[in-house]
Amino acid sequence: MNKSNRFIPLWLALAAIVGIVVGTFYGNHFQGNRLNIINSGSNKLSNLLFTLDDQYVDSVDVPDLVEKAIPLILGELDPHSVYISTKDVEMANDDLRGSFSGVGIEFIIRNDTLRVQNVISGGPAEQAGLIAGDKIVTVDDSTFTGPTLTNEYAMHTLKGPQGTEVKLGVVRYGEKDVREFTVTRDQIVTHSVTAAYMLDETTGYIRIKNFSDNTYEEVVIALAQLSMEGFEQIVVDLRGNSGGYLHSAVEIANQFLPRGSLIVYTEGRRSPREEYRSNGHGSYKQMPLVVLIDEGSASASEILAGAIQDNDRGTIIGRRSFGKGLVQQPLEFTDGSMMRLTIARYYTPSGRCIQKPYTSGMDRDYEEDLLMRYQNGEFFSLDSIKHTGPEYYTTGGRTVYGGGGITPDIFVPEDTTDFTTYYREATYSGLILQFGYDYTDQNRQKLSEFENEEALVKYLKRQNLVEKFAQYADSRGLKRRNLMIQRSHHLLEEFILSRIVYNMLDEQSWLQYLNHDDPAVKEALRIMKEGKAFPQPAENDKKDDDKKSDKVAQTFDYRATHLRPSLVAKS
Repeated sequence: MNKSNRFIPLWLALAAIVGIVVGTFYGNHFQGNRLNIINSGSNKLSNLLFTLDDQYVDSVDVPDLVEKAIPLILGELDPHSVYISTKDVEMANDDLRGSFSGVGIEFIIRNDTLRVQNVISGGPAEQAGLIAGDKIVTVDDSTFTGPTLTNEYAMHTLKGPQGTEVKLGVVRYGEKDVREFTVTRDQIVTHSVTAAYMLDETTGYIRIKNFSDNTYEEVVIALAQLSMEGFEQIVVDLRGNSGGYLHSAVEIANQFLPRGSLIVYTEGRRSPREEYRSNGHGSYKQMPLVVLIDEGSASASEILAGAIQDNDRGTIIGRRSFGKGLVQQPLEFTDGSMMRLTIARYYTPSGRCIQKPYTSGMDRDYEEDLLMRYQNGEFFSLDSIKHTGPEYYTTGGRTVYGGGGITPDIFVPEDTTDFTTYYREATYSGLILQFGYDYTDQNRQKLSEFENEEALVKYLKRQNLVEKFAQYADSRGLKRRNLMIQRSHHLLEEFILSRIVYNMLDEQSWLQYLNHDDPAVKEALRIMKEGKAFPQPAENDKKDDDKKSDKVAQTFDYRATHLRPSLVAKS
């Protein structure tokens, strides 16, 4: 392809976007066969688009060109400015809204068939009579199996307006005939807080999966529940939390910070500095606090962790976070599509930017950053973390670094003990997930006798599941390696049991099982037991260092501001 021709889609998209910004993107999409282009100062681009529509040798589907080209334009800006087509907008917003309208099931697709993994308690599917393990084979009398069945297609089909009906054809385990169920779609609440329980007699634990509209309320309820159980200290788990709404993270930070503490501020070329501060109404301002993070913690998670760290309010444990510190503002188009456009950057109270370096939106190194971290040993050694940004200082004078993500106060490496190539293949191939589901499905009646994670795990450990998995995997192409299986026995058993616990019980039970042997959770409990949850001020820093004093004074300027709910911190 000619070099200049490669950029024609980009020019087309830019011309279209110019039209959108000034208010007349399409008019009504078409007038006759001509695209209505306005003259907005980018005459060359507008004329090019008009000329292609008017004179090109073949007919041009301009809307389709624009749909394909807009993501390319945004991709040239930064990694997180994105375009979302009309058909995908609702799905993209479901997690942030905290609810959606659907049938109320969790499912997986195995062998071209949708299998119900869990039925949401009290939801439409449960009320209609569906149970975990059912296979949905028809929807509204149309076949719902085959190689074209994807997660996206299934979600689009099963979701729908509240009050509408959908007829599901279901094959139940052990039966050949298809049962039919009519399910009336309803609002399904999705939860951000997926676990809240006591780690020991005095330590509460809360797992926050993302930051949606409902997250703050869920956290407050979870804290109240733990208060009734007598908790005196708290572990907040943000590992794998990719972000969500800024205001939810700010409201949660407010629960733990004294009045006037800077939580985060945003600033951009056309967005003046805006600060978010605690109001002093939080109920847990003096409670010992540990926050768990890892490379999957991003955006709003990093805002919360950074606020706790920079204010010396608690201890951060885990591995360096993702490094997503760009503020996206949603902009809706008249056809229902939208883009999330980066308008500013997030800065922690000490002044460091959370965002890791990038050259453009299509930066290959940025896309492969986590892989490169792994290869460079960062997941296994604190010394391998390369800080590219300047030094900043917490309120107590401790040194923290900018340039990408939040580096924890206490590093917990990824555990590779007893890791073998057999275990890697068993996990990456999805065979453990398949085995876990099949075993659950075939033994559901027996497994349903156990009402909690502890009793279920006790039973499962007597079932020789690693050997059963090895036979299962061998019959599906993963050749057994007895020495490797023996070495990785503990890892294999833990993964297998965790999946069965998840299939039979819920996400909290799954986390309770995994947390029993989790190094980061153990480290959090150690810190709590030793009374070291509150970081100690740096001893060797020069208190008369003018540079440091200026920096601290600048970033902790107590000026009250208001929340701006339209800002979204989501990767």
